[in-house]
Amino acid sequence: MIELGVNIDHVATLRQARRTWEPDPVWAAVEAHLGGADGITVHLREDRRHIQDEDVRKLRDLTQIKLNLEMAATDEMVDIACRLRPEMAMFVPEGRHEVTTEGGLDIVSQEARLKDAVSRLADQGIVVSVFIDAEPAQVEAAARIGAKVCEIHTGPYAHAFHAAGRDFESAAVLAEIEKVRSTGTLIRDLGMRFNAGHALNYYNVQAIARLPGIRELHIGHAIVSRAVFTGLREAVREMKRLMREAAERGLHS
Repeated sequence: MIELGVNIDHVATLRQARRTWEPDPVWAAVEAHLGGADGITVHLREDRRHIQDEDVRKLRDLTQIKLNLEMAATDEMVDIACRLRPEMAMFVPEGRHEVTTEGGLDIVSQEARLKDAVSRLADQGIVVSVFIDAEPAQVEAAARIGAKVCEIHTGPYAHAFHAAGRDFESAAVLAEIEKVRSTGTLIRDLGMRFNAGHALNYYNVQAIARLPGIRELHIGHAIVSRAVFTGLREAVREMKRLMREAAERGLHS
């Protein structure tokens, strides 16, 4: 059954805009859980632009839902993850000047360093995920370093969908979907879990959710944006409904 991990970074972004105490990411996590989220994702960035160390600690201690900690593969972040022990830790590329994550992690160029980081996390019982582009070489490298999960970067698909006027039958859109599908098959063939995320929203999510073998989608900005008008619980509930409908159709297609 496909699962939804809700990224609540931008709840913290709103709080940090005024350097105050609200809205509280822990409260957001509870509301997302009540709306049907299967997990909560937060990205503890090196510059602490939104989520703070204390947020991660509180989420670990106070919520009853799976926690996925996104982070750069630095000694500082690995130490934090080993201390807090989230259910899953996901290595992502990180740039100080980017607005959001702009591409997948290049595992091929840094296998030895990443393999050591994965080993440290695995020794603490943490499932390790990597955020990568839909490229076979990166999937194969992920398997070599010991990752248990590959999350495929769906930004290129989402941007192609938008550029094509939201036409699912556009050749460019179909090509991006096929990249995600075929890469997902390779991930599963190599014994890893196939997740996906980035730039997914209420209009484009179903084409990804219906792909065979996809386990979990991580979605944040679209859900938090919808929540401004409908409330977080309802925004999560609607996204989960769209995903489940698509996944069910995919099983019978």
